[in-house]
Amino acid sequence: MTILELIQKRYTAKKYNAHKAIPQEKIADLKEILRLTPSSINIQPWKFTFVQNPEMKSKLASVSMHNTEKINQAQLLVVFSVADDLDAFQKVVENELPEARKDWYNKMKASMPEADLKIWLAKQVYIALGVGLTASVALGLDSTAMEGIESDKYQDILNMTAYKPLFAMAVGYGSEDDSNRLESTPKSRRPQESVIETI
Repeated sequence: MTILELIQKRYTAKKYNAHKAIPQEKIADLKEILRLTPSSINIQPWKFTFVQNPEMKSKLASVSMHNTEKINQAQLLVVFSVADDLDAFQKVVENELPEARKDWYNKMKASMPEADLKIWLAKQVYIALGVGLTASVALGLDSTAMEGIESDKYQDILNMTAYKPLFAMAVGYGSEDDSNRLESTPKSRRPQESVIETI
């Protein structure tokens, strides 16, 4: 299947089959795909938390606004977090990035207010979400992107100090009676001429 066919096939699952397990090799592939996500200056300011434990998933579901049921049904929840403690992230930069990348980041850090730097770092994590959604359909899985989470409560439940959860992605197999499946609710997008300009 081509990438275009995959994107045409993809939809946002609103209801999952709670009993159909995801093969662990697909989860392993998704982990590696997210690790390989591109980012500006290859800064990689993220942490991806894969939650399969039903009890932990249920705790997170309870602080996920209108997404509670989807998270409880889905076999996997991926939490996308951004580096929030910049001193702790500086150690990651110093220890894990090559010299040229380190210098580039340090110059950027010195040239902008901390609030702007944190916004820039968060933007990189959104790139990973796009990769995750596309990777899921390529792996034959359904997914749901969710900004509707209580970030501070996620942070407490996951015992995070250096990273802050931004959003999550439910992953699994959509239920046959999900009213958002394409056969029930066809994909709706603005026309190409409205969103693409060719010069």
